[in-house]
Amino acid sequence: MVNEDNLITEPEKKEVKDTDEVGLQKEEEDISFVELYEQNLQDVAIGKVVMGKIVQINDDAAMVDVGYKTEGVLYLNEVTDSDGNITISVGDEIEVLVDRRKDAELILSKEKASRMKIWDDVVKIAEENGTIEGTIVQRVKGGLSVDIGLPAFLPGSQVSTHPVKDLDRYIGQTMDFQILKYDRKRNNVVLSRKSILEVERQEQKKKTLETLEEGKIIEGIVKNITDYGMFIDLGGIDGLLHITDMLWGRIRHPSETFSRDDKITVKVLSFDREKERVSLGLKQLTENPWNVIVEKYPLESIIEGKVVSIMDYGAFVEIEQGVEGLVHVSEMFWTKKIRHPSKILSVGDVVRVMVLDVNPENKRISLGLKQTMPNPWIELKERYPEGTVIKGEIKNITDFGIFVGIEDDIDGLIHVSDISWRKRIKHPSEFYKKGQEIEAVILGIDVDAEKFSLGIKQLEENPWEQLASRYAPGSMITGKVTNITDFGVFVQIEEGVEGLVHISEISHERIKSAKDIYSVGDVVSAVVKNVDIVSQKIGLSIKDSEKASDDTSKKQYINNNEKVVSNLGDMLAGIKV
Repeated sequence: MVNEDNLITEPEKKEVKDTDEVGLQKEEEDISFVELYEQNLQDVAIGKVVMGKIVQINDDAAMVDVGYKTEGVLYLNEVTDSDGNITISVGDEIEVLVDRRKDAELILSKEKASRMKIWDDVVKIAEENGTIEGTIVQRVKGGLSVDIGLPAFLPGSQVSTHPVKDLDRYIGQTMDFQILKYDRKRNNVVLSRKSILEVERQEQKKKTLETLEEGKIIEGIVKNITDYGMFIDLGGIDGLLHITDMLWGRIRHPSETFSRDDKITVKVLSFDREKERVSLGLKQLTENPWNVIVEKYPLESIIEGKVVSIMDYGAFVEIEQGVEGLVHVSEMFWTKKIRHPSKILSVGDVVRVMVLDVNPENKRISLGLKQTMPNPWIELKERYPEGTVIKGEIKNITDFGIFVGIEDDIDGLIHVSDISWRKRIKHPSEFYKKGQEIEAVILGIDVDAEKFSLGIKQLEENPWEQLASRYAPGSMITGKVTNITDFGVFVQIEEGVEGLVHISEISHERIKSAKDIYSVGDVVSAVVKNVDIVSQKIGLSIKDSEKASDDTSKKQYINNNEKVVSNLGDMLAGIKV
């Protein structure tokens, strides 16, 4: 077998030897370069912030010269904005953090460099009790999240010097904060805005107190609203604007007109420098409209106003800023029976009204709505003269009378005393029903009082005129006792007609109660003392009837004796003859 090595010529052997030596030398150089590279990387301080220069930008990373023999890698996702645009260019110098080694590469971070620098600032600011700027980005549990270059927490209690209900209104605002505490390991920073405001408020307060005085007109900001008024921030010190000093007119609640943070110009009414109490006024900046109200709105003048409030008893109409008048429900319509003003009026309606009364001392104006319309009662009186007989339907029955429909929304009243001449009526429902049609006589129409009076008994002649001639004073009557009261006894003279025997006319002797002597149904005799046709009353006397009876007996006795004597004389005369 032939040995291949023996087939190589001497020159070839020399060439092979030279090649092996070159390869060995290159390998030794590579090993030396790697060792040097590795040694260089060992010198790099991981976690250190260094300045670097952008030397190349590739598809997903930028190469940054950070002063070492090797370049660092900065991923582009750290330098790309929200629209996907790269924010760096070749040649830019930027601060980066040497984050870590990956194989033979240095990985850099711009975000971590910024965050580390911010943490250095946070520590320094906290130690020096300084301030840091931040932007409120969102609401979180218990407060707000603030971007100061890293996430920080602003507790709700540290947002302002006073409690804040609506934290959302602060989102997006950029302002200065103080650092209450921080924990670098936990990446936790707690901020305060309140402490800054308190310092600013003390400075403002000092300046405000130097210039504040009674009568001064000053601008402030509505800080808080209550039922009784508003607290106005005058610059480090709060003043109270009481609800009674807001407007010359009525105001139910300050929140109807004002809101928190409103700028407002007010007048200092009083100022206690020691107690730092300030009383403010708003209406005092304008003239009191009630001073000239009488001259401006004379009685019976017709004016326009806007309905601002509706109550059960009427509607309030604003006739100018700060001046309201009341249209009572009774002054709304001539005839309509209004159960509630809201049935015909609404808030915001513009109406024409008449001035009925003005009381500047009590700040009251009485207005009338119906007075701006024709009065139907005047036309009614012309159309229905007294004595006219009409027909109508019974609309309602009460214990004092009957209401009869005359025209739309107008009823006439038949009083219980005008139903019958003779019958004693306890309740009209005993004789009449609702819906029944009846005839009645018009007794009168009172335009001012808006009353339409009717009568049923007036359809026939007044029997009391005949009774007056039939039962003249001094005549005797006999009747049954129908009712006994504390003040006397009622006696029926004839059907539907009763007379009263007052307790003083029962006996010559003093009696305590008529019930001790008489009972209902007893038949008694009495003398007619008087007859009152107008009031339909007959006065009787039992004690006078006894005297009348005695006088009659004596008269009859005398007459009888006279007849006996006369007859005896005649007989004697006849005998003598």
